[in-house]
Amino acid sequence: MTHTAHPIRRGAVLAIIMASYLMIVIDISIVLTGLPKIQAALGFTPAGLSWIQNAYTLAFGGFLLLGARAGDILGRRRMFIAGLAIFTLASLAIGAAQSPAWMIAFRAVQGFGAAVLAPSTLALIATHFEEGHERSRALAWYAAAAGIGATLGLVLGGVLADLVSWRAGFFINLPIGAALIAGSLRHIRETPRHAGRFDLAGALSSTLGMGALVFGIVEAAEAGWASMLTQTSIAAGLALLASFLWIETRAQQPLLPLSLLTNRRRNGAYAARLLFLAGMSGFWFFTAQYLQGSLHFSPMQAGLAFMPVTLPQFLSSVSVPVLSRRFGARRLLLAGLSLCVLGLLWLGLTAQRMSYLGGVVGPMLLIGLGQGGVLAPLTMAGVAGVDSRHAGAASGLLNVAHQLGASLGLALLVVVYAGANVGGGAPVHDAAGMAQRTGLALLAAAGFLLTALLVSARYVCFDPARPSAPATSTTPASRSA
Repeated sequence: MTHTAHPIRRGAVLAIIMASYLMIVIDISIVLTGLPKIQAALGFTPAGLSWIQNAYTLAFGGFLLLGARAGDILGRRRMFIAGLAIFTLASLAIGAAQSPAWMIAFRAVQGFGAAVLAPSTLALIATHFEEGHERSRALAWYAAAAGIGATLGLVLGGVLADLVSWRAGFFINLPIGAALIAGSLRHIRETPRHAGRFDLAGALSSTLGMGALVFGIVEAAEAGWASMLTQTSIAAGLALLASFLWIETRAQQPLLPLSLLTNRRRNGAYAARLLFLAGMSGFWFFTAQYLQGSLHFSPMQAGLAFMPVTLPQFLSSVSVPVLSRRFGARRLLLAGLSLCVLGLLWLGLTAQRMSYLGGVVGPMLLIGLGQGGVLAPLTMAGVAGVDSRHAGAASGLLNVAHQLGASLGLALLVVVYAGANVGGGAPVHDAAGMAQRTGLALLAAAGFLLTALLVSARYVCFDPARPSAPATSTTPASRSA
């Protein structure tokens, strides 16, 4: 390609990567504020609505390691473009959906496209930006896209659902995806291809295992933990995940090189990211429903109501490089997690006031400011010290923690919500009953974030093997989601 003969336009490369990742993150949450209209249009049951999210995130998380491996073997730009094409065409099919089965099936296909695309985004940053300040800055912008994507999706989904149609949120991906493919062909260089084979047994066992585990947890919200289907699904999921680890120890070219799990700091970053998304998924899901069900906001009003999260989060995300140099990324991570914990606790305790100004805006400001300082340091810690030949697998594992944390967290919090005792005689489905259940679910979500804070403090920020290393970036001196 002729673009390899010219200097790399890193600004264009970063813009393409950010826009692509922003698109796939937005589509996780863009449906939330439009769920009532989707339910009315396609005839979803209340339980079926959760699978609009789960089909996407499970396929996304389940196939991420396979997508990462494909990038290593076939070339990361090639898989980046392939993922964009699958994602874009699936979006078109979702927008045209005429039944629940149709929509859920293509949400899973869309999630598969995201799984092919996402690992290449982070790996392409590693190959196009030199280690040090340049890469640290690119990762900060990348983390900003990851951070604001969920809340931006809520805003965009609500506005489009009210003013146009919920379908427009998916149709809009068609021109965006086509433009990004054209830009990729022009500006992104291909990475070297490596001989290898695909670990299909590992891919199937990990994907089916996570799917069965999440299905069992969601089933518990309706049928209880004593249900035979609940117990069978959870047992099958755990058995499949155990078989995945067994397969990986014997595979010639495993999806998950187990050597990636020998570094305590990286493991801490993966665990903290999973726990962080487990809690934040509950914030997005339940707050979106609370605004419409308890505060009686329209979809557009509910989307715009997330602006106190989106704007502070964007500002804090893009300030990460400056704040990291001044205070250290480890302090920034702990401060960000602390703000998010306080915000969720505040929101959970004040949910029963059923007041946007008196009980929602303040917590959202804290959560927005905090979240902007969390994802970049976790991304840096999650890829720190990884050999270049495992860059795709490491970025895939980072995204696995992100997506599966959201899936598992939401499934568990749905159980909390469904099992909460509503006091005062309030009916379960009226505004007051929803407010009480939402408050309890958000308090449980705060528990996930508090655990993420403790894990980060113990393993990410205070690594005994590196007592004097600042955690500002993936620079040589500081040797990460």
